[in-house]
Amino acid sequence: MTSPRSRLALRLSVNGTAYDVEVEARRLLSDVLRHDLRLTGTHVGCEHGVCGACTVLLDGRPARACLLLAASAQGAEITTVEGLANADGSLGPVQRAFKECHGLQCGFCTPGFLTTIAAGLRENPNPTREEAKEMVSGNLCRCTGYQNIVASVLRAAELGMTEPGPEPGTGPGPEPGAGA
Repeated sequence: MTSPRSRLALRLSVNGTAYDVEVEARRLLSDVLRHDLRLTGTHVGCEHGVCGACTVLLDGRPARACLLLAASAQGAEITTVEGLANADGSLGPVQRAFKECHGLQCGFCTPGFLTTIAAGLRENPNPTREEAKEMVSGNLCRCTGYQNIVASVLRAAELGMTEPGPEPGTGPGPEPGAGA
């Protein structure tokens, strides 16, 4: 049983929407996103921060949601994979590139790759193949040989030059309680 003192009232900004939640002080950001806010695009794989499936953007920088306490995200802008879509709900440049280049197979690792690449392309909008490989080197995929993922990074860079895509947190994302 949790004592009342070990619960925190938080206001989290996720994909441009403010959420008020009350959580246990030790609750992880990944759990709050998935279970409390029903933003199930953030996947949890290894639960040790190694695989990258849980990667979200915290103030525009990649962060492992399975390692962060939700309380540490108060005051920050959190962007999940849902927030990478364009405002009209269409695929953003990184999502579109993954679709066009077949950058996914089972899709479990894809949300972490998408958020990582979105941040990487903001820092380096025109990467070389080697820079694209380095950009995704912290994320693991057990299904692909990474060739199509690297091709997706390069395609997203091309698309980004013609389609700026959303800023972090401006995508539509599902309504609270939606998702599976």
